[in-house]
Parts: sequence; C-alpha cells; structure tokens
Amino acid sequence: MSKIYEFELGRAADILTRELFKLKEGETFIITSDTESDMRVVEATARSAFALGAKPMVIWLASPLGVGKAADPMLPQEALIGALKGADAWVEFNNEWLLYSTPYDIVMKENPRLRYLCLVGMNAEMMIRCIGRIDYPLLRKFLERVAVLTTSAKEVQITTPAGCDVTFKNDPKGRPRYASGYADTPGPHMMAGQIGWSILHQTINGKIVFDGSVFPPIGLLKEPIELTVEKGDIIKFDGGKEAADYEAWLRSFNDPNMLKMAHICYGFNPGARLTGNIVEDERVWGCTEWGIGNMPWRPAATHSDGICLNSSVWLDGEQILDKGRCVHPELSELARKLGKR
Repeated sequence: MSKIYEFELGRAADILTRELFKLKEGETFIITSDTESDMRVVEATARSAFALGAKPMVIWLASPLGVGKAADPMLPQEALIGALKGADAWVEFNNEWLLYSTPYDIVMKENPRLRYLCLVGMNAEMMIRCIGRIDYPLLRKFLERVAVLTTSAKEVQITTPAGCDVTFKNDPKGRPRYASGYADTPGPHMMAGQIGWSILHQTINGKIVFDGSVFPPIGLLKEPIELTVEKGDIIKFDGGKEAADYEAWLRSFNDPNMLKMAHICYGFNPGARLTGNIVEDERVWGCTEWGIGNMPWRPAATHSDGICLNSSVWLDGEQILDKGRCVHPELSELARKLGKR
C-alpha cells in the first residue's frame, strides 16, 4: 500500500473527526464507501474515529451503475437503512453517491439526530488539500461575508474570460446557504467552500459558458459549452461536439424542466483544483457553478452542474471578484490570509 502523504492524511482524518464532526466517545460513526473509493481515506478516518472513543462502522458496497435514486436497484437498501438509522454520524466516501437515493431520503427523515457529511469521491490528495490544510474558522468568516454582501444586493452580473455574461436579480426573501465543512449539528452538510443563495429564476438572462467541467454527463471539458438563457430557460446551445452531446443529453429526457436553470453557487475552497470530481470542481476558488434541472421546488428528470472558471462578479454595480480574484477590500484581506489572492 502506498505511503505517500501518510502523515498528512492522518492529520486530515483527525481534523475531519475531531473538528468537523466533533465526534464524542461512544457515538456510532458510519463510513460508507464503494469499490471505487480510496480506501486509504476510509481506513484513516476509521482509525481516527476509534482513537476518539467513537464506534466506527465501515460499509463497503459494490459500486452502483448510477448515483442517487438511479442506484436504488443495486443497493442493499434494507440493511443500509437499518444501519444508518442507528448511527449518530455518517460520512459518505462513495464514488457513486448515495446522496438523494431512497435510503438517504428515508434515513434523513427517520433519524433526526444523524449528522451527515457528503465527501463523495474523496481521495487522499483531495482530503489533504481540501480538508487537512484549511483554516476553518477563517474560511467560515470569509464565506459569511461573501454571503452577506451577495444577498444584500438586488442585481448581480457575472462575466468570465470564456465569454460568460449573465445578469439576474436576487430573491429578497431568500437566505444564503454556505458550506463551512462542519458536521457538528444534525442534518446534511457539504464539503467546505461553497455558497448558494436564492435568485429570481425568471430574471436570468444572457450567456452562461461552462469551461471547467459538467457532470453529468461529461466531466472535464475539452472545449467550452455556451448556453443562451432567456428568463431562466436555455434557448440555445453553442460550441463543439461536447455542446452538442450535452444538448442531446438534456433533451433526451423529454422534460421541459431539464432546460431550466436551477441554482447558482460560488466556489471558495483554498485547496480545490479542477479535477473532474464535481464535488471538488464546484469549490475551485473564484468559480461560479450553475445547476440545471431538478430542484426540490421544481421536479425534473435529473440534475446537472456546470463550472464557470475565473468569474468576475458585480453586486449592484460594485465589483467584488475580478477573474476569480477578490477585489473587495475586506474580502481580499481575508483571501490573502487563506493563501489566495
């Protein structure tokens, strides 16, 4: 077994169990993984939890041929649900994720004490960069400030060097949601470094250009995919073969909601890199991430996410990001302390 980053991985696992989950002695801590998972991450996390006096239980599944509810037919649902209903905390390292599967939905509803952290597709290098080397209190302060600035604005404009130029209005009744990485309270939690907020979808107009990755169905992009959006609906696709493939995939569901923009988020994890793993890609510093299709308030056949790198952002005409760099005075100082410009 490889010993690369052995010490650093142990430290990252300790941060995960001690700081983020705040595991207590005697708690049942379930680690789910599949046959595509990095087992070094699984084993390091189990060791760390056991050292804290918690009771780690590793569940190793055959990798489903799909994610979410598409994985249902291939999962041992009854056994999985039974185990998770008895757990205090759950970290998911599955590559083919259980998030939004039927077992996930049932367990999150019927186990109100469960603390869940989504770290799907996690590997040793990503865990060190995106968990082990993060100043969490400082990152949370940064995320909170970006969230307040953004939701205080009425109108937002976003551009990128790849040609993105889109405007929309914020929902004045909406509240920001940001992932600080902590999983010390009941409910679902995500890897640190993403901010989402409520917008008025019918006000989205312009061009959105994905130049990082799109998942599903593509992954890392070889060429940009340009979407022309009017009143929140995609009316035109431009680009090369990948744009044509993406359009065909979205239309294949014969669901008009699969051509509607679903959400927008910022990416701000100091350690994240563009790798093709959407969980990491949507946290690349200074990116914006757009979701398309299914949302709880508007069902659709499925959901897809795309990454716009090096975003410039204006809030009511005041610029806070310039090609992914923080230019707002307060944000730029916090970014510098986090090791970003």
